[in-house]
Amino acid sequence: MRKQFLIKIAAALLCGTAAAAPLSACEHKKVALDNEKIINFTEPAQDEEICVLTVKNYGDIKIRFFPEETSKGVENFKELVKKGFYDELIFHRVINQFMIQGGDPKGNGTGGEDAWGGTGFAQTISDKLVHVPGALAYAINPQEKLNKSQFYIVTGRLCDTTYMDSMAAKGYKFSPYVTSIYNQFGGAPHLDGGYEIFGQVFDGMDKVLEIQKVKVDQNDKPKTSVVIEKAELVKYDGSGAHWLNYKGEEQAGINAKG
Repeated sequence: MRKQFLIKIAAALLCGTAAAAPLSACEHKKVALDNEKIINFTEPAQDEEICVLTVKNYGDIKIRFFPEETSKGVENFKELVKKGFYDELIFHRVINQFMIQGGDPKGNGTGGEDAWGGTGFAQTISDKLVHVPGALAYAINPQEKLNKSQFYIVTGRLCDTTYMDSMAAKGYKFSPYVTSIYNQFGGAPHLDGGYEIFGQVFDGMDKVLEIQKVKVDQNDKPKTSVVIEKAELVKYDGSGAHWLNYKGEEQAGINAKG
């Protein structure tokens, strides 16, 4: 019962200052995703700059970026990585079958800043990126709706025909193509249109899915700290991508069309 309630109010929980905000403060924008070029599951090019998050006791999580879609969002994250901002920070909010959230130096969901020491910057939401397992997006302040340093990685849930039909009944509209992606991979489609996705885990998703199962307190904070030992930018060596669904089963990638 608690899990269902938490997933229902997921948008509020992803707000950067959710602990101090009412649950209704972070409203989700319902949009029609008709684009036939969803690009989450595209492998990085050889020597493309990627990020490796090394999580203590878990291992490496490899992320590709989408600067062609969200240039400032990618730049912000990269600059923070270069500064060592994320090193030794924790994943302060973890919800099984939903997401893992980090990037707050206070460790409680109320902190964070952008790479330039400012108060954040406006979202850029691409219709080519969706909330499938492994999607990397910014958690936002519910009042300002500005990106800073807090981020989340989607783990997701089953998105079968029944679930997607229930989404449609609530006013969410997805093309058959996008629906088929969610049917195959699962995810968190109710977040589409409300948060800026700027990256995608393409290897190490098994670690993300393992992290989501840690024991948490009443605020969804892990009882045993899950620590990012280091975040670094490296060149992709072409070793291959591994796309996992919400259950951890490897899937064939869905490449961009056209």
